[in-house]
Amino acid sequence: MAKVSVYDMTGAVVSDLELNDNIFGIEPNTVVMHAAVVNYLANQRQGTQSTLTRTEVSGGGKKPWRQKGTGHARQGSTRAPQWTHGGVALGPKPRSYTYSLNKKVKRLALKSALSAKVQDGSMIVVDSITADEFKTKTIVNMLKALSADKALIVLNSVDEKVIKSAANIPGVKTTQANTLNVYDILKYNKFIVVKDAVATIEEVYA
Repeated sequence: MAKVSVYDMTGAVVSDLELNDNIFGIEPNTVVMHAAVVNYLANQRQGTQSTLTRTEVSGGGKKPWRQKGTGHARQGSTRAPQWTHGGVALGPKPRSYTYSLNKKVKRLALKSALSAKVQDGSMIVVDSITADEFKTKTIVNMLKALSADKALIVLNSVDEKVIKSAANIPGVKTTQANTLNVYDILKYNKFIVVKDAVATIEEVYA
């Protein structure tokens, strides 16, 4: 089993923690992680872009000139796509970009991302993260002590004081163990996770 140090909020090592190799010690599968990231980004798309076709723009009810004898190309409407203020041909319409991945693929992608963080030394386990009041400085000082700038902070449960204290810090995001996703894990340089959250992750994904 891989072993990592457990820190407190001042950056001091307080204990060691053995990680489950089935979750934090597998060989990262880059193909599956890429598929998970693409899926996540696709599911974030709103798909609300829309253009007007020639049937939806106003005007164009009258034939601009007679069919023959003018020297012009024949035209049936001034709202055809080649005309100024005409409709758009084959433009985007509202649609859904969402699709789902196989459950086994999603699990493998998450385990691969977690294992990759452990292997490159980017995973930092903290015994607990608390804030007595809504104060950004509390989280800033912790990040400095842990030498972390762009970081994902994983809590075991919702803690409003910690979440709101970290909300103003650029490059920092808080989440919970039950809402982890591959995109966030890979996006941030440091993966800071509370010790209790590690146990929850191992229990859910073992």
